[in-house]
Amino acid sequence: MSSSFHADTPLAQRMRPTSLDAIIGQLHLLATGAPLRRLVEQGHLPSIILHGEAGIGKTTIAMLLAAAVGRPFHALSALNTGVKQLREVLDSKDSLNFESPVVFIDEIHRFNKAQQDALLGAVESGDITLIGATTENPSFSVNNALLSRCQVYRLEPLSAEQIATVLQRAITEDYQLKCLDINLQAEHFISELAHGDARKALNLLELAIQTADPKQSPLIIDDALIGRVAQTALVRYDKDGEQHYDMVSALIKSVRGSDPDAALYWMARMLVGGEPADFIARRLVILASEDIGNANPNALLLADTALRSVQSIGMPEARIILGQVVVYLATSAKSNSTYNAINAAMTLAEKDASPVPLHLRNGVTKLMRNEGYGKGYAYPHHYPNHYYPQSYLPDNLVGTRFYEFADNQREQHSKQFMDWLKNQAASNQ
Repeated sequence: MSSSFHADTPLAQRMRPTSLDAIIGQLHLLATGAPLRRLVEQGHLPSIILHGEAGIGKTTIAMLLAAAVGRPFHALSALNTGVKQLREVLDSKDSLNFESPVVFIDEIHRFNKAQQDALLGAVESGDITLIGATTENPSFSVNNALLSRCQVYRLEPLSAEQIATVLQRAITEDYQLKCLDINLQAEHFISELAHGDARKALNLLELAIQTADPKQSPLIIDDALIGRVAQTALVRYDKDGEQHYDMVSALIKSVRGSDPDAALYWMARMLVGGEPADFIARRLVILASEDIGNANPNALLLADTALRSVQSIGMPEARIILGQVVVYLATSAKSNSTYNAINAAMTLAEKDASPVPLHLRNGVTKLMRNEGYGKGYAYPHHYPNHYYPQSYLPDNLVGTRFYEFADNQREQHSKQFMDWLKNQAASNQ
């Protein structure tokens, strides 16, 4: 059988489901008893916002919801629709048609306030039913007044098994592909590259089939072929393998080396590859203390805040927070003095078991005090500048230094303050 493959309409478009039952994934919204399924069964469709990553079915679901309740459907894209075009659609309602049309706005988060306000009146009056689609968190990207009049539903990326089902359905049901003898061996690899995006998975499959040797029978679609056709557009990233650790290392070393551009690049590679945002944020918290430390204590505060924000917000918005903190850390003064100090102290602590000097012990009972606990301890707050020179180390370790002030402005300022305290104390004796 010939393996020639030509198609004017992209495979992803040809495989667009034609009924809600044909949609793969989103069972939390479309299964029996789920929210969107109940709306359709009741014949009622309110204004809604569909929130989720690209390629997971927002547009398709919007079209099929409108069809399921028998309503006219108008699709607009926020990328190329101004207020004038929007008002033309809103004003085009047929007065004899008592069913309000469904107006689908893709990338609704890109509408400015004026454009969103233009929708508000029509939604509020019931002249239209709005279905907005956004990859951004609608709480931050859609006007509160409009958001309060819509129900928000989160769509989830497809699982690896669901992507495999999408690919197999294309091979067996598409009118072009089912005429070919296809041996698909790269389901797992395509799923890794697609990251839950059915459209991306189908595009990869289509490109691989178009690239395969037409003399082959069957057409073998393996990892090597997928890797070649993906090239730099879809970067393979094994979150559980060696490359995972290589890229983490590259990110950390770029920040440590004060190169914000390289740091952003490696972090982007990790995010595009599906690395959890909170994993990256945790590594940045560690880095802020290890490689910046007291050269800029605010670095740790910002990194910790970023971790908490990333955990509460999630992707894709978390990329903005991570981008900010990576640039801040990369352009901050660097110091590993406290990192070296705690390591040196830990090393000595593993070998030394010196008792706590008596004057540093807490004499909470009369017996303890009679045994000398706390005797000779000088309370620093009773002395000028809240400082009194006394030994806080065991006798055998007196004079040991773990921490060395690094040559950055903040730590040198602390050194100058400590030197001043000691000089003042000496002059007062």
